Amino acid sequence: MKMSAQKARFRVPKEVAQVAETLQSKGLEAYFIGGCVRDLLLGRAPKDWDITTNATPEEIMGLFSNTFYENEYGTVGVVNEKTEDETLKVVEVTPYRLEGGYSDKRRPDSVRWSSKLEDDLKRRDFTINAIALKLPGTLVDIFEGQMDLEKRTVRTVGDPKARFTEDALRMLRAIRIAVELGFTIESATQDAIAENARNIKAVAAERVRDEFMRILLSPNPHLGLVLSQKLGILTHIMPELEEGIGTAQNQAHTFDVFEHLLRTVEHAAKKNFSLETRLAALFHDIGKPATRRWSGEKKDWTFHGHDVVGAKMAARIMARLAFPKRTIETVTKLVRWHMFFSDTEQITHSAVRRIINRVGKEHIWELMDVRTADRIGTGRPKESPYRLRKYHAMIDEVMRDPLSVGMLNMNGQKIMELTGLEPGPKIGQILHTLLEEVLDDPSKNTAKYLESRVKELNALKDKELHVLGEKGRETKEQKEEREIQEIRKKHWVS
Repeated sequence: MKMSAQKARFRVPKEVAQVAETLQSKGLEAYFIGGCVRDLLLGRAPKDWDITTNATPEEIMGLFSNTFYENEYGTVGVVNEKTEDETLKVVEVTPYRLEGGYSDKRRPDSVRWSSKLEDDLKRRDFTINAIALKLPGTLVDIFEGQMDLEKRTVRTVGDPKARFTEDALRMLRAIRIAVELGFTIESATQDAIAENARNIKAVAAERVRDEFMRILLSPNPHLGLVLSQKLGILTHIMPELEEGIGTAQNQAHTFDVFEHLLRTVEHAAKKNFSLETRLAALFHDIGKPATRRWSGEKKDWTFHGHDVVGAKMAARIMARLAFPKRTIETVTKLVRWHMFFSDTEQITHSAVRRIINRVGKEHIWELMDVRTADRIGTGRPKESPYRLRKYHAMIDEVMRDPLSVGMLNMNGQKIMELTGLEPGPKIGQILHTLLEEVLDDPSKNTAKYLESRVKELNALKDKELHVLGEKGRETKEQKEEREIQEIRKKHWVS
């Protein structure tokens, strides 16, 4: 075994380090392994912590009070007490192991424990994930993973064809790691992916989905999609996207459908938009190849109904990849209605209310994010500042809490009970009078005050009450107008 002479101080949380120290205190070996070591060497904060050891699962569980063991690979989850940030740190501890063949291209046919660290390192996927760390700072690197980190390269441990034959998901994982870290994939590893790409179909949809989601959430999802297409993976995951390659659009677009989708996703990533927004950005024009028609009148391509067709296609793709139902519903809505914000001169406030009702208040700003990314993805200059501000102002105006008698701790039914009045205009006049007083002094919006005031107002002559009621309506309208003007002033629109 080649052991690095490098000694370094690694920032491992105390409660995590204690797991390794506990194993070592019993005369057992304990090495941090995988992504956590890679991230430490890159100066990144690890999200997960993995330890490999010469202990058996039973020995591991015997050393810790809070563990779980629910798999066939020997991995024991060690749960620490709550840390200062009130989260639970789970450290996965796995015995050194040897694996049999992978007849289903997904899981080893057999697993047996080993006493040698080298055996465990040999079964790892990529060299940068096969660096072992023994605290306080001894590195074991028999596959030159540190060199690949310096070269910013993803390379398999040993024969790439063998690694991808064992577990076909590793091909997509190579792409994901590359785009997450800003690395390139070594040429022989790329060739092996291209040669074995079809085997990705043997992998469970959930595992493919998880890697794909991480690609989309990376800083450069468009590069991951380009690489997936180039190496033949994309055609087995989302062939619908490839239909956009070479599909020319109308004069409003500089790029074909495929490149437009990539550029739209690229902007969504730059703005750090949500997963749902990025998915909608990727799928928003996926229906264009199926709906493209030549218009002799316009002398250009048309894509009528591509939003409807695209929403259905997006739903099918996400269902095929076992996305959660809620995610499918949200993304489908965003794709279906992404064409709404097209012309501020034609959009009315009632139309904005309808679209908010269709998409949901919780998703309307994601729809605006898709709109923004779509615009940038056309290759045109940035979204017109005024148009964008106008969209935002209209949404803010519609979504503000309306001023109405519904705000009062009083209603018409209660007024009838207190006064004996029959349904009629007098009840409305009382409510609007009360609303004016509450708008002027919100502390008056109590049941006790309002009940007393209702009796006083009921005792007034109809003419006097009518005047007060109309004044209340005017006050409400004036306050609403001031609020709207403040919203428009905030967005610098008229």
